[in-house]
Amino acid sequence: MSMSETVLQEALDTLKTSGVRITPQRHAILEFLVTSMSHPTADEIYRALEDKFPNMSVATVYNNLRVFREAGLVKELPYGDSSSRFDFVTHDHYHIICSDCGKIVDFHYPGLDEVEHLASHITGFQVDSHRMEVYGKCPDCAENKTNPVVQ
Repeated sequence: MSMSETVLQEALDTLKTSGVRITPQRHAILEFLVTSMSHPTADEIYRALEDKFPNMSVATVYNNLRVFREAGLVKELPYGDSSSRFDFVTHDHYHIICSDCGKIVDFHYPGLDEVEHLASHITGFQVDSHRMEVYGKCPDCAENKTNPVVQ
């Protein structure tokens, strides 16, 4: 069994334990999230699966994402006015986001693992969570800026 198959099975088991019925659409949406590294929007998930499930609606995708979020399997990443992106939660990590194309890439930096403890210690807050985002140009966009296409 591959790593993504194992992760998918564990996620399905989590849903079943929570009393959530596993429909074919729910399974497909979850599988897409587990295997996707793109932090997709609900519309992107819908478009990727609409051929396989022609009767599925965007509302079905949103409803399932809400179920996954409530089960702790998915994080919603709202970015200003644009559509939220969804991230299958497997471990604590951060995001670097391309300011040109919007591509999101995960990264982990162990030095930040203590940030919640430090923030709590300094401020007296009871910290629930934190989020960090780094912005810049991805390699593809940076290359396109330095090598413009001449027409």
